Amino acid sequence: MSTSLSTSSDNTDIRPLMSCFPSGVSVVTALGTDSAPRGMTCSSLASVALDPATLVVCLRTAGPTLRAALDSGRFAVNLLDERSRAVSDLFASGATDRFERAEWRLPLGAGGPHLTGAALAVADCEVTQAVEVGDHMAVFGRVTGVTLADAGEPLLYGRRRYASWSVATSPPAEAAEVPLSAALEGDTRVGSRL
Repeated sequence: MSTSLSTSSDNTDIRPLMSCFPSGVSVVTALGTDSAPRGMTCSSLASVALDPATLVVCLRTAGPTLRAALDSGRFAVNLLDERSRAVSDLFASGATDRFERAEWRLPLGAGGPHLTGAALAVADCEVTQAVEVGDHMAVFGRVTGVTLADAGEPLLYGRRRYASWSVATSPPAEAAEVPLSAALEGDTRVGSRL
């Protein structure tokens, strides 16, 4: 049985649709004009081009992370490790002390803070374009550097819950083997002669 969620085009809620599209989880970070770090959890991330290497992130227009990225002209995309659910929740919350509660550093030339204790990979970006769409802004960034962790697996999110890459990609439990003779017991074949 299916459920239709159609509404008028002015107030269609696409969140149920997007919950059916699992994605990786990232935290976008930038430095404000006051040099204070800003950041927010973001699952709206895509690769746009390989040459020049370009990503797009969609950030809330009312959020301080967007303002910091646009004002500084730079941002970092921290792709979270599967053990970093708490960091994802922290940066999705309204907590003003999030950078005091997460391990981070700002390497020379970084686009924004690197969440060293939580990130599987970090892309440093320079803003090349921003397009406002409703309550969000699509911010395009040319990738200036990539930092990879020594180990780890991606954190996934879909259906309003987290999943671990290592669990999602593990082979299914092997089905118990049934001997051929047992499978044929009582087996009736259409058109067979008995």
